Amino acid sequence: MESVATMPMAVSAVEEAFAAHGRGEARMPPKVYLDLPEHDGDFRAMPSALAHVAGVKWVNSHPQNPARHGLPSVMGVYVLSDPETALPLAILDATWLTALRTGAAAAVASKHLASGAPRTVGFVGSGVQARTMLAAHRVVFGESFEPLFSDRVPALAEGLARELGGRAVSVEEACRADVVNTSTPSRTPVVKRAWLAASAHVNAMGADGPGKQELDPDILDAAQVVIDEPHQAEHSGEINVAIHDGRYALSKVAGTLGEVIVGAATIDRGALTVFDSTGLAIQDVALAWRIVEAARAKSVGVELDLVGVG
Repeated sequence: MESVATMPMAVSAVEEAFAAHGRGEARMPPKVYLDLPEHDGDFRAMPSALAHVAGVKWVNSHPQNPARHGLPSVMGVYVLSDPETALPLAILDATWLTALRTGAAAAVASKHLASGAPRTVGFVGSGVQARTMLAAHRVVFGESFEPLFSDRVPALAEGLARELGGRAVSVEEACRADVVNTSTPSRTPVVKRAWLAASAHVNAMGADGPGKQELDPDILDAAQVVIDEPHQAEHSGEINVAIHDGRYALSKVAGTLGEVIVGAATIDRGALTVFDSTGLAIQDVALAWRIVEAARAKSVGVELDLVGVG
């Protein structure tokens, strides 16, 4: 799949998916969670459909997997179907699909919410998502900005800086960048309000379950917050803890990213902005379809008759 899936493809597909969502053209039931507290993880089922294609992702989140089992914290499979005939069209590796579309979503948000082309882009958390978010930001903004990597394990930040360019820095210095990307599984704030510039843009990508939060709640009070989807954001996004604690209300958000893209919501791009990302199923179906089209064109993959219709 990596031979046909590119970051420019992902950025384009994800931006179009957000726009479709903003226009009300996407079908996307709420994400279903299967919590497994005894294993410190969960599974999620994420169905969605656009006009010409439907699909569902079965994906996990097990933050302790790398340390306990030497396995990725996120793995998944994706099933793509024809909405007219219901025939399955493809089964894809959703692990790489998820990493690609999540990185692309951050860059699309920066494109539409940041004050301008960044001089510095910070990363709080230096895992796979930092890698894809950097690649996506380079697609959108070119390579003129300086990446600043940070992690609670400094060696991870140092390794990415050596491999991808940029510098390994403290969390505070990473947060002083023009654009800040967070991708940690934290349940306590790791980004302080005092560290952020008045015109910074923050992509809060790590909070994807109840109780998770990466940002000081004071940041939410000071910023224009844009979400990907109201139900998911309230349930499991960056704002979920602040809402539960009575510190924030869903009514305070400026709109969804899709609404901003299509002009149905507006923000002041010169002020502090936050994108609260939970991950949308329509991002997956849009990118999965692009990948399948590219694979067919290049004769990549194996054809199987899964349902016995020839």
